[in-house]
Amino acid sequence: MATPGQWIAGARPRTLPNAVVPVMVGTGVAIGEGGFVWWRALVALLVALLLQIGVNYANDYSDGVRGTDDQRVGPMRLVGSRVAAPRQVLAAALGCFAAAAVLGLTLVLATRAWWILLVGAAAIAAAWFYTGGKSPYGYRALGEAAVFVFFGIVPVTGTAYVQTEQLSWAALVASVPVGLLSCSMLVVNNLRDVDTDGQSGKRTLAVVLGAERTRRLYAACLVVPLAIAVAMTPLAPLAALAVLSGPLAILPVKTVLHGAVGPALIGVLQQTGKLQLVYGLLLTIGLAVSL
Repeated sequence: MATPGQWIAGARPRTLPNAVVPVMVGTGVAIGEGGFVWWRALVALLVALLLQIGVNYANDYSDGVRGTDDQRVGPMRLVGSRVAAPRQVLAAALGCFAAAAVLGLTLVLATRAWWILLVGAAAIAAAWFYTGGKSPYGYRALGEAAVFVFFGIVPVTGTAYVQTEQLSWAALVASVPVGLLSCSMLVVNNLRDVDTDGQSGKRTLAVVLGAERTRRLYAACLVVPLAIAVAMTPLAPLAALAVLSGPLAILPVKTVLHGAVGPALIGVLQQTGKLQLVYGLLLTIGLAVSL
């Protein structure tokens, strides 16, 4: 039976900035536009965290039962390492999705925007079918596209909307760099596993592009958000504060472009998460005070 520490490791805490940053930036937009509602922001954060943890457990389950994780280099895999039964990990994933759905329903009721139900259902479906089902899209090089949408555009614009109850161009523009930084986490994760994924038949974008082009894609996912922060200044002058996070991109980009492989990329994942958090915090502040 898995220990509490192993369950926490299986939840992949280093990926949680993917959930926190979009809600933070969306809330920055809401503050800047005068529509901040603290409890709605908190519920949106809980929904995002539950979906992120749920997708991590769902991936653990689906990849584990397929045997994809049998020789994986990265963080703890509960099923692949045989420390938890597949049904237990599946139950954890479904429990997270159910809790996210219930909390999300409170936002639907508060805003009376019933179309949010469809967005929520699409998010849960995307989380499950990334590696679940008979034809997972994560095995067809579509993972990064889904991450850009569901850990970038949807949570940033959605968080702003449930507070201000109006769609915001500022939120849509801000969602682009957030989505790219979320993608960078998946890109480096798949770069680390490119050889084992290719051998097991898991055709991630890294497998399709090859290691060298994947390295350049990772660098772009970190550099382009800095350029977008500058480009946002006509809309929100202090959005350029996010550029101050730039030095945090130097080491991970250098490590990746210089050919790091396997375990050497685990540290890059952590460094990317730090950059993502600092960038998100600075962009949030810039949007909150200058929109």
